[in-house]
Amino acid sequence: MRSPSWLGALLFFGAQFQALWPAAAVEVHTSREVDAVNGTNLRLKCTFSSSSPISQQLSVTWNFQPEDLSAHEPVFYYLKEPYKLSAGRFKERVTWDGNIERNDVSIVIWNLQPTDNGTFTCQVKNPPDVDGTIGEVRLRVVQKVQFSEIHFLAVAIGSACVLMIIVVIVVIICRHHRKKVREKRTEGTDTEL
Repeated sequence: MRSPSWLGALLFFGAQFQALWPAAAVEVHTSREVDAVNGTNLRLKCTFSSSSPISQQLSVTWNFQPEDLSAHEPVFYYLKEPYKLSAGRFKERVTWDGNIERNDVSIVIWNLQPTDNGTFTCQVKNPPDVDGTIGEVRLRVVQKVQFSEIHFLAVAIGSACVLMIIVVIVVIICRHHRKKVREKRTEGTDTEL
């Protein structure tokens, strides 16, 4: 028995319409690259947006992949509350610094080491939104902060300000000195008359 042709057409158009309709997903936002000084603490910022209201089943998973591309390691997990690791390189070194109501799922890593160089991933699942982007942050732990363009710009602006202040002070001193010289000449001229 053949099904009605309108049923086939309806199923076909329904599939086409569903393909055009945007799927619900979680979007995760992180910094792409971060440099930090050895021995310091660093806040790894991660925020998200979801088409669904925040669920009681919202979960956050932070993982780490070293630069040598060895296996991923767990860093942190959140489900209704933060869970600390019981083992691994990040045990006792990671704390929750997020605020779920503000869509912030950031963490702080304490006492950074050169072995922390690698890529951190932040994944958020907010049922029914369980698919979506995974945020990545590439961390480089350095001995000293590199002299970036921003530092150069700050030094240049600071130097220009100091130079302008020196010029203004010199101009004020010169004017004051000229005024004193004129006053002495005027006094000398008055005494001659």
